[in-house]
Amino acid sequence: MTRRLLQLLIGLAMYGVSLAMFIRAGLGLDPWDVFHQGIAVKTGLSIGTVVVIVSFLVLLLWIPLRQWPGIGTLCNAVLVGVFADIGLALIPAFSHLGGQAGMLAGAILLNGIASACYIGARLGPGARDGLMTGLARRTGWSVRTSRTGIEIVVLGAGWLLGGSVGVGTVLYALAIGPLVQLLLPRFTVPELKVPSPGVAAGVAVAP
Repeated sequence: MTRRLLQLLIGLAMYGVSLAMFIRAGLGLDPWDVFHQGIAVKTGLSIGTVVVIVSFLVLLLWIPLRQWPGIGTLCNAVLVGVFADIGLALIPAFSHLGGQAGMLAGAILLNGIASACYIGARLGPGARDGLMTGLARRTGWSVRTSRTGIEIVVLGAGWLLGGSVGVGTVLYALAIGPLVQLLLPRFTVPELKVPSPGVAAGVAVAP
């Protein structure tokens, strides 16, 4: 359990920092963060604060879907936004394309590692992931259809609010799935197999 908690916390910290890197790259954000940034632009709140607020609002949508959060869900709702603001305070913006491109590539890679870490910890999905899977379960839609529909809505809303859409948005959409699929087996914490009482005592159990 200690490893799972530590991996969860490290993964969420990296995820928040990767969001800050996307913003500093200035080449476009992933759909949900376009939405977060758009709200931040309109309200004057920090993007980290918006991420936290939206996370808890999305969790309210879990109620009719009968989806239940885990400890990882609650940590995700708070810590990604906190570390996004910390990252923005520490990471400088780049004014030349080479630096922006390098920052974008680093952001995508770090986001993939972070996603594999917190998903692999198996302590509960993030609020937005849970909305996707819960909607798929309740409606009978595929997970892909649910995710695509949700992300089109938040991307459009975020763009209308002033969020940043660009080449980074496209590259993220193309790269993040294969990247997480590649990394997830390396970070998934295996379940402990609890032996039956007979096996634990060294006694053969009849079939």
